[in-house]
Amino acid sequence: MELKLSQKTFLELKNIPPREADVVLIPFGLEKTIEYGTKGTKKGPQRIIEISPNLEFFDEDQEREIDKEVKISTLQEPKIVKSHEDAIKHLEEIVGEVYGMDKFPFALGGEHSLTLGPVRAALKKYKNISILQFDAHADLRDEYEGSIYNHASVMRQCLKLGGTKLTQIGIRNISTDTNEFVFWKENQSRIKTFWAKDMAKWKTSEIVKSLDENVYLTFDVDAFDCSLMPSVGTPEPGGLQWFQAMDILKAVAAKRKIIGADVVELSPIKGLYAPDFVAAKLVYKIIGLFCSK
Repeated sequence: MELKLSQKTFLELKNIPPREADVVLIPFGLEKTIEYGTKGTKKGPQRIIEISPNLEFFDEDQEREIDKEVKISTLQEPKIVKSHEDAIKHLEEIVGEVYGMDKFPFALGGEHSLTLGPVRAALKKYKNISILQFDAHADLRDEYEGSIYNHASVMRQCLKLGGTKLTQIGIRNISTDTNEFVFWKENQSRIKTFWAKDMAKWKTSEIVKSLDENVYLTFDVDAFDCSLMPSVGTPEPGGLQWFQAMDILKAVAAKRKIIGADVVELSPIKGLYAPDFVAAKLVYKIIGLFCSK
């Protein structure tokens, strides 16, 4: 498969072929299942890329300019095919190509259902992985709105693959629909949930301990509190603040191997730029943490 380079790049860096990169950004504006009245997750990847040059490139935490140390390739966003299943398969193939080059795949969504593709690809390379899910929602329904390929079902579908464990951060919504809560209760050996309601009691050491060596990171931006991140389909109160998320990510990066990542569910709101900056900086921070080892 030919991986085409984008003319618009993250941070407006000079684009380079994936084989010469450390990190390969994959914009993938999948939008098949949406919530409430908010559409726009398909615009999330390009908005992150468009706003990223306005970030401060010096990371005050790591005291370095990540863009000068990490080689980043930005792929051209592919056409999203009509079939939801085929779209996820397409992303799986792209991520598989990146893994075949021994590079770090980083998908920019798009809705959360896309995570199934990269997880499938990761399992072909690593056999056993822990999924670290930042999210407001458990996403453990067996199906939703008549489809298993749904953002509300994605983590359950990932667990069905085998070879996966799941650590969830910031969850504050779970349902009885299609036995979601029952499934969660019956699978405690594979699922560790750090509920938002218990946030004051969280210990980063326990989060890290719940993860195996190889970790795939999926970050639904509605994990953040809605005061920080209103630009999502279902903004939720009671979520994470910025430095809480950073502390967890830093602790995981220090002790585990992050093998791939996605940031999903940004639905840009016209005239409201702060959430777009949050998403773009999150991507930049994750890149820096991955390359800090």
